[in-house]
Amino acid sequence: MLLAGSVGLALMVVLESLSPTERIAFVLYDVFALPFDEIAPLLDKTPAAARQLASRARRRVQGRAPAPDPDPVLQREVVDAFFAASRDGHFEALVAVLHPDVVLRSDGGTARARHTVVLEGAETVASQALAFGRLSPFVRRALVNGAAGVVVIAEGRPLSVMAFTVTGGRIAATDVIADPDRLRALGLASFED
Repeated sequence: MLLAGSVGLALMVVLESLSPTERIAFVLYDVFALPFDEIAPLLDKTPAAARQLASRARRRVQGRAPAPDPDPVLQREVVDAFFAASRDGHFEALVAVLHPDVVLRSDGGTARARHTVVLEGAETVASQALAFGRLSPFVRRALVNGAAGVVVIAEGRPLSVMAFTVTGGRIAATDVIADPDRLRALGLASFED
C-alpha cells in the first residue's frame, strides 16, 4: 500500500504540535510564500513577530525530522524486529531496536484525545509498545511516504497508520495517525481481516 499526499504523515503530526499562530505563520510563509506584512494582521502581530513565529516553527519542524536510512530492506527489517519484540513482550529487544533519543508522536484527534501524545526515549517508547503489543496481530505492512510503515486494521477498518524513521539501523522516530477523521481523509480502502 502506498499512502501519498501533498503533506507527509510525519509533517502532519509535527504541524499539529505547533501552536496555532506558529502553524499559520509557518504554512503561510514557507508553503504559500506570503510576505510577513500580509501574515501579521491575520495573527494580530507585527511583521517582526510573525517572522519570529515562522522561524520558531521552522526550527521545530526541522529539528524533528531525522534523515532516514535509504535502504528499504533495512528499514523493513528494523520495523519487523520492533513488532516481533512487541508481540513477544521482549522489552530489551525493543530498547535495542530503538534509538536512545527516539520520539513517538501520536495524533488521536479530538475523538481520541488521550491518544494524542509525544513520548521520548527508548525505554519510554518500548514501554508504550509493550502496552499496545496486543494489536500486533492486526498490523499490516505498508509503505508510508516511501518508507517502512504499517496500518493497524481491526474488523476491516484502519485504526492507525504508523510511519517509522529508521536511522543507523534503529528507529529514530515513529509518527502515528489514529484520528478517525484523518484516517478517512487518507482515503484508505476497507480491509478484510
